Amino acid sequence: MSNTIEITDANFKQEVIESQTPVLVDVWANWCMPCRIIAPTVEAIAKQYAGKVKVGKMDADANTTASQLGIRGIPTLLVFRNGQVVDRIVGAVPQQEIARHLDQALMS
Repeated sequence: MSNTIEITDANFKQEVIESQTPVLVDVWANWCMPCRIIAPTVEAIAKQYAGKVKVGKMDADANTTASQLGIRGIPTLLVFRNGQVVDRIVGAVPQQEIARHLDQALMS
């Protein structure tokens, strides 16, 4: 069972911009090996931060919102708070690194 939600062009405004809680968006693509490597880490983060942070996955190939957000490389993890990008993590990084970024976003 997944703790993440699918973010699409259609639900981006509702799920991310209008969210009352911070949102971590994992921008990925099926052909991207680093994206596949980080997927279990993103799932673990979703479980760890359940109730505090909404975690979603956005397919960069299927959604134009990804390019509108200035995504240049994937995987890119975007941290949104009050509808704004407050942090950006590029590449397959360790779970502790993602947690550090989320903790910082939750404190500010």
